[in-house]
Amino acid sequence: MDPGSADQGPAQLRAQSFSGAVDMDEDVTYNKVEDVVGSHVEDAVTFWAQSINRNRDIVKIGCALAEVCPQSNSVFGNLDLNKIYAGLFSEDKCWYRCKVQKVVSDEKCLVRYIDYGNTEILNRSEIVEIPSNLQFPDVAKKYRLWGLQIPSGQEVTQFDQGRSFLGSLIFEKEIKMRHKVTYQDGTIVAQAEYGHVDIGEEVAKKGYAEKCKLPSNNNAPEEKKMDPEQLGIGNLKSPIPLWGHRPNPSAFTRPKGRFNGRMVPDLKAKTLVAFPKDRLAVGDFNLGSHVSLEKIKQDQKLIEENEKLKSEKEALLESYRELELKVEQTSVELQRAKTTSVELTKHLENTLHMHVGTRMKSLAAKVEILKEVRRANINVRCGDDLSDAVKVVAEGHLVTPSSLDKLEKIWEEYNLAQEKIQICQNVNEGDILIAKRNEVRQKLYTAVEVFIVEVDELSLNKRLKTLQELSASLEAVYGQTREVTNAEEVLQKFYEWKHGKRQEFNRVRTETDASLRLLTEWFNSTIKFFDLNDEESLNSEEVIGNVDEILEKIESDVCKELEISLVEQGDVDKEIILNTYNRVLQKIRSEERLIAIVQAKYKASIEFKKQIVEWLDKSPNVDHLLSIKKTLKGLKAQLRWKLVEKNNLEETDDCDESEIEKIKEEIIQLRHCVFEKIYHEQEEYEKLTSLVQKWFPELPLLHPEAGILKYMNSGGILTVSLERDLLDAEPMKELSSKRPLVCSEVDGQKVLLKGYSVDMDTEATVIQRAARYHKAWRESKEESGLLPLMFLFLCKSDPLAYLMVPYYPRASLAAVQASTPLSAEEALKVMKGVAHGLRTLHKADIIHGSLHHNNIFVLNRERGIVGDFDFTKSVSQRTAVNSVVIGGLNLMSPELKAGQPPSPSSDLYAYGCLFLWLCVQNQEFEINEDGIPEVDGLHLVSRNDTLARYVC
Repeated sequence: MDPGSADQGPAQLRAQSFSGAVDMDEDVTYNKVEDVVGSHVEDAVTFWAQSINRNRDIVKIGCALAEVCPQSNSVFGNLDLNKIYAGLFSEDKCWYRCKVQKVVSDEKCLVRYIDYGNTEILNRSEIVEIPSNLQFPDVAKKYRLWGLQIPSGQEVTQFDQGRSFLGSLIFEKEIKMRHKVTYQDGTIVAQAEYGHVDIGEEVAKKGYAEKCKLPSNNNAPEEKKMDPEQLGIGNLKSPIPLWGHRPNPSAFTRPKGRFNGRMVPDLKAKTLVAFPKDRLAVGDFNLGSHVSLEKIKQDQKLIEENEKLKSEKEALLESYRELELKVEQTSVELQRAKTTSVELTKHLENTLHMHVGTRMKSLAAKVEILKEVRRANINVRCGDDLSDAVKVVAEGHLVTPSSLDKLEKIWEEYNLAQEKIQICQNVNEGDILIAKRNEVRQKLYTAVEVFIVEVDELSLNKRLKTLQELSASLEAVYGQTREVTNAEEVLQKFYEWKHGKRQEFNRVRTETDASLRLLTEWFNSTIKFFDLNDEESLNSEEVIGNVDEILEKIESDVCKELEISLVEQGDVDKEIILNTYNRVLQKIRSEERLIAIVQAKYKASIEFKKQIVEWLDKSPNVDHLLSIKKTLKGLKAQLRWKLVEKNNLEETDDCDESEIEKIKEEIIQLRHCVFEKIYHEQEEYEKLTSLVQKWFPELPLLHPEAGILKYMNSGGILTVSLERDLLDAEPMKELSSKRPLVCSEVDGQKVLLKGYSVDMDTEATVIQRAARYHKAWRESKEESGLLPLMFLFLCKSDPLAYLMVPYYPRASLAAVQASTPLSAEEALKVMKGVAHGLRTLHKADIIHGSLHHNNIFVLNRERGIVGDFDFTKSVSQRTAVNSVVIGGLNLMSPELKAGQPPSPSSDLYAYGCLFLWLCVQNQEFEINEDGIPEVDGLHLVSRNDTLARYVC
């Protein structure tokens, strides 16, 4: 049994005597006779048994549990002590019905198997819920022998023996029970008989229990209900541990049915031994047989003697088997040694017979390896690859073009002149600076032409390719580089080392070649000697004489050359080679940098010559821009007039609808023309901006009326040609809680105008912040993940700045989730776009500070973009008012609540909360002390498995 078993020892049974009985109620089942089978023993007077009539129920329960339990859920949370569960019994790994007696810890519970009576401590994972059709009363009942109690001060050993003795009399035997009294806990006090044997009397005769005072029944047989907790006996001499803590727990404590064997106790060893029926036929207590107590004692004594003889027999058999195994192992070892000896003898004989052939094969294999080494590895071993690399670097080294220094000086002078013009505020002074700049520009043009002629671009590319291939091949052999000092000394050491290695290698190779020639001459002489047709007479001593010495010399020389070629270099050799390699790589990198400089200057010179040739004798003007502005002014006047005319017609009583429709069409056409010209104006501004940044910084100074500088400072977002009254705008009252919003349409696209109240101080700030946002969007545009800004313009009549952005009706994340929530895949796509938007802003050093579900837009349920923010507020002001709570989550990060300044991390916190909200929807959140939501208990997988995994 498990260490947590709740089976009672004698110390706990003191409360179960018959003395001190409480009030009892009459019961008509008194003296009821019942046939039962013992299933579990608790002590010498207490046991559990099953009614014989329930045998089929036991089988059905087992089959049902075996089918249901593997698919059932393990228990969790608070357990109901009155509910029936199923437990996985540790001994046979089968499922049995049980009730939880006590929760031992968070993971373990003490359970009682209600159909057998025994207890065990199980993990929660081994306890499962069972269906209602298996929720019926216990099969096993708890019985107590009538008129007996555990003696006061009983020893532990005697307690165990009494328990085992009772088990031998009732375990899995058919017993007749006569009911006497029923305790309040359901325990039935009864008289137990097996055949003509009174089991209680036998237990008492053995001294394992003693008679107790019976309650008075007033000559009226009644079954009484008593509370065992109100009964008691004397103390034991020593405390009794739980059964699970015993070294040999009783076998009378596991769920089982009727088996072919019987469990018979060995009282001396305090353990139980199983025997088949045929061996216990004489002593088997079958119901109805006339078996005396003396016969039972004789059978038990025979069983004990039989067990003793059996143990001695098993010990002798074990000793015999061990000796037999040792003899067998010794025989196998002797046979193996004999076989090895025979094989060694044969090997030596064969070796002697084939000694010459074996030696020649070995020599031929080494020579074959040497051939491969000479073909493949010799250059690396002697550093020839580094020598070749040094030669390539030295011979083809790029010489700095003579015109490069002069060109760079003139270019610096030209850039300085451009900077002076750019910061100049006086037109007259600017004219002087422009004249000087033009002179320098002419000099620069001449220097550029000379430089272009001197530089051979094809040669540069070819040289760069050669160096890249050389460095790649060296890095593949030698790996990473490191810094080297005393460069010339490194190369000198390398040359000296290489010279010494080459001499040594040549000497070894010469000796190897000489030895091989001797062997060849020997073979030639041998061929002549064995040629019977050769007339030249040779002495056998002269031919065969020193062949062993020749072979020995050849093997020595070949091995020496292989050693030099194959054995890893020493530390000194490695240091010299690596230093040389690092020096060569330094030279290659230095030349590659020079080539990059020359190539960059060459490309810049080509670009300069190509673009400046148009402006050598003239300067650009803004006439085309001013012409566009003039046309725009006329178009806007016409549009205003048509708007007034339409309003006047609509206010007359007898208005002509056809005339009004005609004017509306004209208004639409005029608006189209206005925006078309505004787009042309922006294109012209872009061209002039490019000229100002590259070649003519004087244009804003010379033409202030064109507004070039204002356009450049706004990043191209500000326009002075657009006005609020030119648009057919519809107020958006439902969205105008913070600022005035109106909706309009431009060339078929719905747009939203956001009005910002500005003064002299905040106007420049709004333009600057909008310009930074617009610049971040322009770098990636559609891939930026940001809501684009179309135009920014100032109202002439009111202190308002209007920002025009695309309008996406009912496309905010809040609106989408309220109407048709996103699926897992859609949410992933949307939040991926939002992440791109935050990355774009953070890369531009912009903190959003106002990210929430109303400021994220879902486009076609496939892409998410981040909306703009209030450009009149600083990031600190934006984060201070962004305490949005969604689904119990406050989007303000804990560090902001603690008073720390906003950072990209605070944007990411809001992003994470929004992502979590998409996963869990309406679940309640628990917030930690640091303000972070607790996600461990949330059911993320049940809704969107993919999305939950992404968030976690």
